[in-house]
Formats: sequence, structure tokens, C-alpha cells
Amino acid sequence: MMRIAVIGATGVVGRECLALLGDAAFPVDRVVPVASPRSAGRDLAAEFGLSRALDPVTTLDRLDPGEVDVAILCAGAELSRQAAERLAGAGVLVVDNSSAFRGRPDVPLVVPQVNGQVLRQRPPSGLVANPNCSTIQLVRALHPLHALAGLDRVVLATYQAASGGGVRGLAELAEASAAFLADPGRPPEEPGRFGQPLAFNLIPEIGPADVSGFSHEERKLVAESRRILGLPLLPLTATAVRVPVFHCHSEAVHVTLREPVTAAAVEDVLAAAPGLRVHRRGGGPGYPMPRTACVRPEDRALVHVGRVRVDPDDPRAVWLWIVADNLWVGAALNAVQAVGLAVGYGWLGGTSAAA
Repeated sequence: MMRIAVIGATGVVGRECLALLGDAAFPVDRVVPVASPRSAGRDLAAEFGLSRALDPVTTLDRLDPGEVDVAILCAGAELSRQAAERLAGAGVLVVDNSSAFRGRPDVPLVVPQVNGQVLRQRPPSGLVANPNCSTIQLVRALHPLHALAGLDRVVLATYQAASGGGVRGLAELAEASAAFLADPGRPPEEPGRFGQPLAFNLIPEIGPADVSGFSHEERKLVAESRRILGLPLLPLTATAVRVPVFHCHSEAVHVTLREPVTAAAVEDVLAAAPGLRVHRRGGGPGYPMPRTACVRPEDRALVHVGRVRVDPDDPRAVWLWIVADNLWVGAALNAVQAVGLAVGYGWLGGTSAAA
């Protein structure tokens, strides 16, 4: 039976991890929520209405590594850099949701539906990195297209929700939106979590830009996608945009393949991929939207793809519209599924190896 610590348990991703562990596909004996000292002792199962019992909240300095098998880190890169290797050195498998270790070659960067084989053996570092939330939904759609006709080039724009900025980002958008509606003539609020005011606005840059003008978020999308897909030279470029949507990231993706395809063939190969839902024309709008695509739990676990179009002037060029819940698909669910892979491969938790 598994003993799992969730570090950053009161944040938006940590809360989702706690909920998902209640229905995990592998046996979980104990869940230890870890948060800041001001949250110590809280009963998060009762507060969040969870289906399973949790330990009372403890703090990182009081967490005994000998009492847990896995730590899922959901508290940001700075804390991960402080704590992850110490926990891994004590024998804990660390699954980190931050950007702290994604570039290290000795740390697997895992999307179970795409490159889960990298966890056939326990990583010597004891660390597993969760990719960026936008990367995860992107590669899950690109992977079957590469198998169908080979990826030649990818150009995309992301439309990223406020929940990517955590509890503070959600509160900031809600408060600023209400204030604007109450007084549309008021001056814009001071830049906060997102660098610029987000309410009724678009911010076409996420994170600091380098000398070429590309932002940190855009560079992560490129480097991580290439690594996960095993295509280190794949031409891929992106514009990352923060939008005034509370939940779910969206992406407009233009893919050039090596061979001609039809829209029907693309839809069929996507529909056959695990965890993807294709929204076809007929009987509905033919595309997913953040407000409606991720309402039910079964929908939150999926990558939704619609508006599949083959360019009439280039039968190798395909447009996709991709929507996914950035807190589940893009973070908590991917982390829990990575733990499940380790269990299935037999080196964590004592179960038999996966086929």
C-alpha cells in the first residue's frame, strides 16, 4: 500500500491531487497533506469534501521522509529546488509539478500516454518531472498525428487560463472583473500575478522574454515537446497568451505533416488515442470550449480536440483546436498517472510489472 505526501496541498493543483488520489487506480494507504505553517492541523478532507480520509496538514520541516513512499510537489520551483533532492535522497519518489527539473537529462519528463516507457525503471535521481500544462495537452494530440503521417512543423498559439496563476491568479481575475463591471471607467488595476491587468484583457506574453523576444512559457513549450516526443529537431514555435478565462487552457495548432492526410483520417486517429475526445461537426458546434468541455469529472480527464481542418492548398497542413483542464490533464492527473505507471511497472508498491 502506498503512502503519498502532497506538498502544496492547499494550492489549486494540490487540492486536485488530493481529490484524484481518492479514486486512484492503485492502492493508497495514506495521504499526507503538506502546506505552510498557517495551515498546519487543518482537516482538508472535510474542508474540500473529499471521499477519503487524510492526515491532518503538516509542514515540510515536520514531514518524515521515512513515512512516505511518494511526494507530489505542487508548490512552485523555488520550494522544489529546496526540498525535492533531499526527499529523493531519503528514498522517496518525487513527482514535481514545477519547472525546476524539467531540463535535467537525469530526470524523466513524463506524459504517460506519450512516453510512459521512460518510467520502466526507477530513475536514479529519484525525481520525475511533470511537463508544463500547455505542453501536456499539445503532445497528447501531436503524438498520434506523428504516428499517422510524421510531424514536419508545428506552429501554435496558446490561450491560457487564470488558474495557471494559482489561487492568487483566480482571485485577482474575479475581483478585477467585478470591479470593472461595477465601474467600467475606473483606471486599470495595478499589474499583479500576470504582469498586466487580465480582466477583460489579453496578455500576449507569459513569463520574461529572452533577447529574441520569445517568452519563458514559449521556450518551455518548444524544449519540452521536442523531448517528450523524441524529436529533438522538430521545428516548433509558439505564442503564449494569458486570457481572462478561469479554467482550461486552449490552443490553436497548425501542424504540417510529412504526408498528405484527410480531415476524416486525422479525426479517426485522434479519436482512437487514449484520453482524447474528438468533437466532430454535426449535432453540435464541432469544437470544445473552456466553459463547457471540462465540467464533469470524466470530461476533465480528457484532451478535447475540434475544428480539424486540412488546408485546401496543402493536404499536409492541418489545423486543430485543443482544450484541456490545465489543473487535471495539465498537472494533477498527469502526476498521479505517473505514480500509477511506476506501480504498474512493478518497482513501486510491490505490484507485478506492466506489460
